[in-house]
Amino acid sequence: MDKIITKIINKVTPYLTYLSFFVGFLLFVSIVRNIQKINSAGLIVKQEEEKLAKIEEENKELEKRLSQAKDEYNIEKQIRDKLGLAKEGEIVVILPPPEVLRKFAPEDREEEEVLPDPNWKKWARLFGF
Repeated sequence: MDKIITKIINKVTPYLTYLSFFVGFLLFVSIVRNIQKINSAGLIVKQEEEKLAKIEEENKELEKRLSQAKDEYNIEKQIRDKLGLAKEGEIVVILPPPEVLRKFAPEDREEEEVLPDPNWKKWARLFGF
């Protein structure tokens, strides 16, 4: 009986070796894939955190603009500027765009700065030289 068991073990041993190498290889491949998935998940998390930071910054900017829009001074400014309304007793002056104003404005003439004559020339003119 011992001989039969020994024969069976001798015949099965190479197959068990190959089987153990195959199982080890499968485990190695599985571990490598899991590591790759973890790394790619980490990259996705970083990208999403960057997106979140941008969105939070945009949210802060929008909240700031909203608080400014609710400010009484800005509401009055928009009413005056966009709608042309005024309080009682005030006069509204609407000016044309800057391009039109430049056409109506007088041209700036650059005059040369002339220095006065030196004293010796004045004396020479006085005595007729």
